[in-house]
Amino acid sequence: MLTKKEQALLDALETQAAAQGIEIVTLEIVGAKKSPTIRVYIDTENGVSFDELSSAQAWINDIMDEIDPFPGAYMLEVSSPGIDRPLRTLEHFDRFAGETAVVKTTSPIDGRSNFTGVLKGVEGDDVVMSCDEVTFKIPYQAIKRAHVKGTVDFK
Repeated sequence: MLTKKEQALLDALETQAAAQGIEIVTLEIVGAKKSPTIRVYIDTENGVSFDELSSAQAWINDIMDEIDPFPGAYMLEVSSPGIDRPLRTLEHFDRFAGETAVVKTTSPIDGRSNFTGVLKGVEGDDVVMSCDEVTFKIPYQAIKRAHVKGTVDFK
C-alpha cells in the first residue's frame, strides 16, 4: 500500500514514534515531484492533542532533515488520522472489525475493485468484509488503499 520511498520514511520514523508512545498510522507523499508534501498521520491511545502534534512535528522534522528525502524543498504535514482513519496494516483491519470501511484493490476481486462494508477482521493474510450481505476475503497484498468510513451522530 505504501511506495518504497514512503515505506523507507515510515521505517525511519517508527523507532522514535514508539519511544514517544505514538503510532504512525500512515505516511504519504503527494504533490509535485520538485516540491512534494510528506503527510504523516499519527495517533495515540487517547487521541492526538495539539501539543502532541506540535511535539511530533518537531522530531519528525529533525529526522527528515537528517534523511533529506528530497533534494530541494518539500513540505511536512503532521496530522491526526481524522474521522476517515486510514487502514494500513493487518492489525488495523483487525482492530477496527465491526466498523464500516472503504477498500480499493489493485485489481478486481469477484468483478469489483471498490468495497464498502463492515470489516469482519482478518483471516491469515486476508481482510474479511461484508458488503451488501456478501462476505469477501480480500488478499491484503491486493489492497491499494483503505480507510474507516467515518460517521457523525448529530443527536
